[in-house]
Amino acid sequence: MTLYKLNLQLFAGEVQTTDRSELSPTMKTYYKTDLIELAEAKLVHDQFGTKKPIPPNEGKTIEFRMFDSLPKAMTPLTEGVTPDGNNLSMSSMTATVAQYGDYVRVSDVLDMTAVDPIIVQATKKLGSQAGRTLDTVTRDVITAGTNVIYAPKVGSGGATTEVTSRKDLDGTCKLTPDLIFRAVAELKAMDAEPFEDGYFVAIVHPYASYDLMRNEEWIDAHKYADPESIYKGEIGRLGQCRFVETTEAKVIAPVPILHGGVTKLTVKTANSSANATVAVNEAITTKQVSYLSDNTKVYLNGTEYTVVSATEGAAGAASITLDTAVTCAVGDALYGVGGTSGGLSVFATMVLAQDAYGTTELENGGLEHFVKPRGYGDDPLNQRAACGWKATKVAKRLVEQYMVRVEHTTSFSGGAESN
Repeated sequence: MTLYKLNLQLFAGEVQTTDRSELSPTMKTYYKTDLIELAEAKLVHDQFGTKKPIPPNEGKTIEFRMFDSLPKAMTPLTEGVTPDGNNLSMSSMTATVAQYGDYVRVSDVLDMTAVDPIIVQATKKLGSQAGRTLDTVTRDVITAGTNVIYAPKVGSGGATTEVTSRKDLDGTCKLTPDLIFRAVAELKAMDAEPFEDGYFVAIVHPYASYDLMRNEEWIDAHKYADPESIYKGEIGRLGQCRFVETTEAKVIAPVPILHGGVTKLTVKTANSSANATVAVNEAITTKQVSYLSDNTKVYLNGTEYTVVSATEGAAGAASITLDTAVTCAVGDALYGVGGTSGGLSVFATMVLAQDAYGTTELENGGLEHFVKPRGYGDDPLNQRAACGWKATKVAKRLVEQYMVRVEHTTSFSGGAESN
């Protein structure tokens, strides 16, 4: 079922009546504004990007332009002689926009019998969906950057060990003020500009902020900023970095090994290096065997393997065959890849400078809201209405050195899911 752009001036009826077939311009404006406000409340990642309007009638490509720095003028001036001067040079990056959207149907029976106004409730749910969708588009672009810091392991007595890969993180690799200070230092070393207030910004998950806020160096937002100057979701500050909290901060959890969300299996029988088949304590069903594919990966004792096949069976009678013979002991665990090799979820805290990335604007076609009255399309008996949204969106990393991804675990990493 296709939704076409709604002319807001077409409808003259009132939305509140149970037998309505039209919507007034006033109510349409209200719904549109309500949806955009609900969507923007979720756009935490978007608020720090360089905004670019959707180009009308210019195809699907959007261009982000940046002026290059001028070199140092190290040649002394000669008295009375005008130097050659310099020219401003500009670099550009392009990205291809895409459309996203969804809608819900409302039947005449539901519309007439529901206690709550259906269109209002649908708009709220759609606004939340639109916000989370568009926020994720931007988040997934910026968290795929190449500039990354891994939290170190912390041993007894506070001694630290550097970590160089995601899989090697463990439960001691939590977010600390020192990691934030290090990320800010890297941004400064790249001559990255802070935002207008002189601060850099970190986007952090509530589980990560829980670990960070217990540090004595933490300052709550209400202690240093008035309400008008606080970012959406801002919770506090450390040094020269302000923190914005969102449940949509990137989380990388272990992927399932078997159908049904199984991310962990345990070794039943010790294995020698001559054997690639590992007996496991958990049951494996026929359906789970069929779920396996050639690219199913697992970690076992810190090493990544590919699952070649599985043998179904009850608990203690099933097995997994890997692509390489392995040595393992009773009780060793096989985890799905994605998080750490020990099966923990990894959190990505983004520390950002100004002009690190660009995004499209919401206005002027960036986000549209539609309400279709009963009888639209192929509906001769006026049985269906619909409410939906459509957005044109793209995000682009502009300067890799202006953003740092800090990967770490948290006190809640064992139960966190990917988002």
